Amino acid sequence: MRTALICTSGAIVVAGATVGGIYASGGFQSHGQPASSPAHVAAARHIPARPVPPLRLLSVSPANGTQDVDGADGITVALSKPLPAGAALPQLSPDIAGTWQQAGDSLVFTPQVGFTAGTRVTVTVPAADGTVRSGYKSTFTTAPYSVLRLQELLAQLGYLPMTWTPDGGEAIQASSPSAQLEAAYDAPAGTFRFQGGYPKELYSFWQEGSDNLLLKGAITGFEGDHGMTTDGVASAQVWAAVIKAAETGQRNTDGYSYAIANQDLPETLTIWHNGREVFSSPTNTGVSVAPTPVGTFPVYLKLPYQVMSGYNPDGSYYADPVQWVSYFSGGSAVHYIARGSYGWPQSLGCVELPYTAAEQAYPILPYGTLVTVTP
Repeated sequence: MRTALICTSGAIVVAGATVGGIYASGGFQSHGQPASSPAHVAAARHIPARPVPPLRLLSVSPANGTQDVDGADGITVALSKPLPAGAALPQLSPDIAGTWQQAGDSLVFTPQVGFTAGTRVTVTVPAADGTVRSGYKSTFTTAPYSVLRLQELLAQLGYLPMTWTPDGGEAIQASSPSAQLEAAYDAPAGTFRFQGGYPKELYSFWQEGSDNLLLKGAITGFEGDHGMTTDGVASAQVWAAVIKAAETGQRNTDGYSYAIANQDLPETLTIWHNGREVFSSPTNTGVSVAPTPVGTFPVYLKLPYQVMSGYNPDGSYYADPVQWVSYFSGGSAVHYIARGSYGWPQSLGCVELPYTAAEQAYPILPYGTLVTVTP
């Protein structure tokens, strides 16, 4: 026996405006008998048929225009009633892996991993015929990653002079990209502990949860080890590489160093490595007309040999072969150059060392080493 199915069309409505139509079907009696439709009943009783309420879009969360959204969270499309089987699902741009599931009258998208920081995401709710053009669009932007989380990861990877231990001892699963992304937006609680043996100046550069000199040096060191531009900036590329290094256990193998070029006479360069003073030598800094920059800077370029060229204060040109070069600020570097003596100002802004001392210092001034030049 054939059964009859009578359909009436409703509409998705947002704030009273029609966005698109969707189909609703009638029911069936038991034993395969056709159900009486509202229209048949109305005709028999001579009363108007009750209209099928339209399917309305109530909200999209995160809401349209929201900033600083946690990209690891899900997306919810709230409807006035469940979406009928076969109706078009919402679409995301950019498209990422994940699943849409019905939760009561709502649709919930759970990402497999999530959206990266600073991503502009558009959620499009199609019309009933599946077209996007007549659908409703909502856009939000994901937040930057947590500075605190970057500090935690770099400490765990050995690029900071400290350790980090999560509260409760429960570490993020290294092999779980979704857990790593969630932590990048919302850093887990934990404790930093400084390694002892460094001078007090080094500890003064630290500020938990905020950008600081120690973090810049750590980023620079990581960039240098991974063939990236050594600018000390936590770019999207840096973040992706740091998370990957955490997942694969790619730790810093150079250890942690800190150096002070003291311009009190006789001038000296002292280096601490892995919590111990391991190097000290007489050095030359810049003359008064070409001083060495005062402050603290990370080593950003290393060359075993080069010819430094430029102009002397009297205007004459120079091209000097130098070795064991570690640049820390512009054209200023720690390096070897032949001099008759060391321990007083005579360079053009660099920190000069005797040959043997420079050779010894070179490997313990890895990328990211903070070099402090005193006034």
